[in-house]
Amino acid sequence: MPLDPEVLNEVERSLDRCGANPAFLDRFYEVFLASSPKVLAMFEHTNFYRQKRALQASLHGMLLHARGAGPEPDPYLLEVAKRHSRGQLSIGAELYDLWLDSLLVTVKEFDPQCTPEILAAWEQAMTQGIQFFLTHY
Repeated sequence: MPLDPEVLNEVERSLDRCGANPAFLDRFYEVFLASSPKVLAMFEHTNFYRQKRALQASLHGMLLHARGAGPEPDPYLLEVAKRHSRGQLSIGAELYDLWLDSLLVTVKEFDPQCTPEILAAWEQAMTQGIQFFLTHY
């Protein structure tokens, strides 16, 4: 179910503000990797240059998904969901909880206009994307 367009506009503006700082994605991964030894182990041999680009694309894809951008899922987001599924990386719900918590912490740090309402909008939008991933688990 698509979210309120204004909620999604607020998240997009916040993402733009966060992304204006080149340290945003680095800091996200610092927070996320510190959230659990399991997360740290999963990223042990990761090329973070590529990983950060993939995360940036995924955030935008998740926002498109939350907008209900069409009858078919975004091909990129579908590919990410398959990659995270049981048959490949096996990213379960508990890791998405850590991912979302880490994202919200980082947004709060990097968005100078962050409010509880903006964080709630982020949570709503990203939860829809996470639910999409979990349905393809």
